[in-house]
Amino acid sequence: MSDLPVLFSDLALILVTAGLTTVIFKWLKQPLVLGYIIAGFLIGPYFGWFPNINDHTSVETWSEIGMVFLLFAIGLEFSFKKLKKVGGTGGITALTELVSMCIIGFFLGKLLGWSKMDCMFLGAMLSMSSTTIIAKAFDDLKLKHEKFTESVIGVLVVEDLAAILMMVILSTLSVSQTFNGKELVFSMLKLVFFLLIWFIGGIYLIPSLLKWIRKFMSEETLTVFAVGLCFLMVVL
Repeated sequence: MSDLPVLFSDLALILVTAGLTTVIFKWLKQPLVLGYIIAGFLIGPYFGWFPNINDHTSVETWSEIGMVFLLFAIGLEFSFKKLKKVGGTGGITALTELVSMCIIGFFLGKLLGWSKMDCMFLGAMLSMSSTTIIAKAFDDLKLKHEKFTESVIGVLVVEDLAAILMMVILSTLSVSQTFNGKELVFSMLKLVFFLLIWFIGGIYLIPSLLKWIRKFMSEETLTVFAVGLCFLMVVL
């Protein structure tokens, strides 16, 4: 046991702390995801009154794997048909929210005496919502199957697409202090390319493939195959 990797003790600390905080938030009838956030704060490097993790690199890798599975689970609950159903409403709502929060964030930064670039970053950050956090909160509160949930997730998906372009623009401006139109166009083309891959693969190719080989697959094999496809998309 003396050669036990540090990661084991780190995972024990993370999971036990998360378990205790989520029990407390469950008792308080609050979303469990808030308990996970508090757990992360407690074991993080900025709270000295609580044991901290040691193997940061391995824990960060595990956290990225967790995010992959969480986003994969959200994707299983959502589809292009649902996005199309709320497309008009979701697009208008997302655009209104993005523009208004960017403006509010920019002028808030001005009131604080920040530079123009910092104000732009503040507006961009305030305009973005976390798809994973909100989806998890809906699930915890048993609201996943409510009618308004599809509209909210649709808005969040549109925001995620807009966030990609916003990150390209802001990162270019922060480094070069100039607007790089070619890089923006290239990023938009890449975004459209991957959307086409997801659409064609998710709607036509993968379902047809699974129907063909389903009789040769057990539940375990199907799970392994699905997880493999998940990480293949991450690599792409």
